[in-house]
Amino acid sequence: MTSTTISTPLTKGLSDQAETILKHRYLLKDDKGSLVEDSASLFRRVAKAIASIETTYYTLEVETELIEKDFFEMLSNLEFIPNSPTLMNAGTEQGTLSACFVLPLEDSMEGIMKAATDSAMVQKFGGGTGFSLSKIRPKGSKIKTTHGIACGPIEVLKTLSRVSSMITQGGKRDGANMAVMSVYHPDILEFISCKSTEGDIHNFNISVGVDSYWMDCVVNGLDYTLINPHDNTVAGKLNAKDVFNKIVKGAWKNGEPGMIFLDQVNTDNHVTQTYGEMIATNPCGEQPLLGNESCNLGSINLAQFYSNKDLQLVEEPVWKVQINWERLQKVTRLSTRFLDNVIDANHYATSDIEQMTKATRKIGLGVMGFADLLIQLRIPYDSETAREVGNEIMSKIKEWADDESLELGAERGAFPAWEDSTFDKNSELYRNHCRLTVAPTGTISMLADCSSGIEPTFALAWKKQNILEGKSFNYVNKYFEADAKEHGFYSQGLMDYLANGGSLQESPYDIPVWVKNVYTTSPDISPKDHVLMQATFQKHVDSGISKTINFANEATTEDVKEAYMLAWETKCKGITVYRAGSREKEVLVKGTEDVQMGLTDKALAAIKENEDIVYNILDNSGDCCDNPYIVMESGCETCKACGFSACVIA
Repeated sequence: MTSTTISTPLTKGLSDQAETILKHRYLLKDDKGSLVEDSASLFRRVAKAIASIETTYYTLEVETELIEKDFFEMLSNLEFIPNSPTLMNAGTEQGTLSACFVLPLEDSMEGIMKAATDSAMVQKFGGGTGFSLSKIRPKGSKIKTTHGIACGPIEVLKTLSRVSSMITQGGKRDGANMAVMSVYHPDILEFISCKSTEGDIHNFNISVGVDSYWMDCVVNGLDYTLINPHDNTVAGKLNAKDVFNKIVKGAWKNGEPGMIFLDQVNTDNHVTQTYGEMIATNPCGEQPLLGNESCNLGSINLAQFYSNKDLQLVEEPVWKVQINWERLQKVTRLSTRFLDNVIDANHYATSDIEQMTKATRKIGLGVMGFADLLIQLRIPYDSETAREVGNEIMSKIKEWADDESLELGAERGAFPAWEDSTFDKNSELYRNHCRLTVAPTGTISMLADCSSGIEPTFALAWKKQNILEGKSFNYVNKYFEADAKEHGFYSQGLMDYLANGGSLQESPYDIPVWVKNVYTTSPDISPKDHVLMQATFQKHVDSGISKTINFANEATTEDVKEAYMLAWETKCKGITVYRAGSREKEVLVKGTEDVQMGLTDKALAAIKENEDIVYNILDNSGDCCDNPYIVMESGCETCKACGFSACVIA
């Protein structure tokens, strides 16, 4: 089989891969399936639809046109891209524009069925839903009205999973969900292990909700009390360290459950007295929400703000003058305004969701392309300097997003729940209860041709097989390819080696040391450095961060335990881990023995005779391509070959 390398152009234009994803998933089609728009007209459609909201706030027509022009410019320059539902549905008069939803799940037949119905309506048009199982009475509890026995929260979870499996989001992908259960629930042990057998529960990520009191019990090896949510009675005791070890073992086995630090989450909940605490998140875990709340997300592509200025006579750190801060400020303020407009342009699945969303007007502005920016700055991801860059960037984005929300508050009024909030009533009025979220950006980062979220580069090259008359094509990181050619270490052999799973750090090829330092990939980076980067950004983000702490296959449960503890100690709002090769459901694609490292015994057994290589693949793979390359980033499994992901904001 011959091997050819496909390069991605170093331009602001869309890559071939991005164009393919757009045609398959985003561009409008007629009844016969023929395309009726191209990428430019998609961005114009979205810009026009979102800018049109300006007129409802008495903005002059000429000013609205200028704002529409600004929106189009930042979209077409790939400086900012909203979540997938906005790209798909804005200007079509159908479907939701938001990606993230949390639905209330009450302890009654009516409440359970309403949650199932509402989730189906949300997912029908591209939204992902989160639920808390914490209010559902334990399995075996007596039901007075029917004299029956309660099935328990895990059976409720399975019911919601079956409903979700029936839905195809906007005709594009299966539904995606998150289930959270409080560690104090009597059925917590069953919840922790409910996905240990793969395939029993589809379309759901699971996370355990904990607090600092419980984590202190873990540290000190103490017992804690279980509480029956139905009547608030004591339902027994468990040893916190034993439960924590079960969580860790499950995460080591197949990446689940994650953990959500609910007290840390609610430090940024300013409407607790009126609406209660946030006890669940969207499917990828970065957006905690109240029941019936939704949030629309969008991400700034940091890779586009590298500025190769004349560095002579620079007194401060060089990287500070290599970032176009002026343009970044403008795009931050524009995108904040854009996302606030989306709330009014939206079509809501239920009146309850519309009412709650407009009461708090949460938006989720985040970033992607951070790793690409570091590469351009020649800064290793796993360095203190990289964290300094992340801290500076996110602190400024927070400042500018807050300023724009305050300006919108002055223009349009504060979010309606302001009077019942804990914000200082003598201060200026925020338009939006929360402003910042770091999302996975799996597919939209591929549209922007940049690294996802705040993740490091996952791979420098990967292989797509059996296309174009049986040839094998290597997709190569554009920055790495350019440096390899400029500095004289490019070869087809090197690209094939990397595409077949070879490590740059252990490469038999002659690679400059500085290249190995700058081009560290996710598997090369220690879990500690993964967590510390997440914590750096979390300091300036009032919602959460979707990030995966990737482990090598040989990682131990102790390694996972240390990561979970560090996430709590550094005040992250949640944590997701994934150990390479730890999931059993795989898809076969051709490759070499170099890629077999980290595979399960089951996977290795499957390739003994045919030398096929097994990659882990998500459960909802029906819409994926024939030759997927699946990676786990930001809590989402995403195909780097075609852009498919079960995550709604990908």
